[in-house]
Amino acid sequence: MKNSSPISSTNRLLLILCSIALLAVIFLPIWRIELDAAQYPEGLELQIYSNKLAGQVDIINGLNHYIGMKTLHADDFIEFTVLPYIIGFFVLAFLGVALSRKRKFVYVLFGAFLLFGIVAMVDFYRWLYNYGHDLDPNAPIIVPGMAYQPPLIGFKQLLNFGAFSIPDLGGWMFIAVGVILAYCTWNEFRRAKKRNLSQV
Repeated sequence: MKNSSPISSTNRLLLILCSIALLAVIFLPIWRIELDAAQYPEGLELQIYSNKLAGQVDIINGLNHYIGMKTLHADDFIEFTVLPYIIGFFVLAFLGVALSRKRKFVYVLFGAFLLFGIVAMVDFYRWLYNYGHDLDPNAPIIVPGMAYQPPLIGFKQLLNFGAFSIPDLGGWMFIAVGVILAYCTWNEFRRAKKRNLSQV
């Protein structure tokens, strides 16, 4: 049976490297939001790790107060509690699949990792939406009809601030892991198909 055939040595090595990369992601910034305005020529930066926020968080919170946005505190987000464990699970899952050498587990891992990526981005978008729309009606500065949702990815002008949202080092590593896993899955599927055809 094709699903019980062992995966290639190259793909096993790639999966092990992915496991190591994901372990590093736990300690690296995953996403960054950069803010640029005339009064801050050096720019402001918010870095999002798996378990904390970094960058000029206090300054950004001070600015948010004036327009009614909630202040940012890692303790307010359950994601910062569970995300390191989820990533840790995938660290072990990638390593386990590589050691098991079973092709069917590669397919399962790909499905699980893809689902996690989709859920994570949807949750991040929801967080950004609530962050930019749930405003204090008693804020010192109120612009009727104005929302301050940062972009999920890319650039967006928010009053006199330009907001630029992109993956940080850990995020790019996450994307690279997904691409490598997709390649391994496709490669194993192709190898299984060739093997089946050769047996006909």
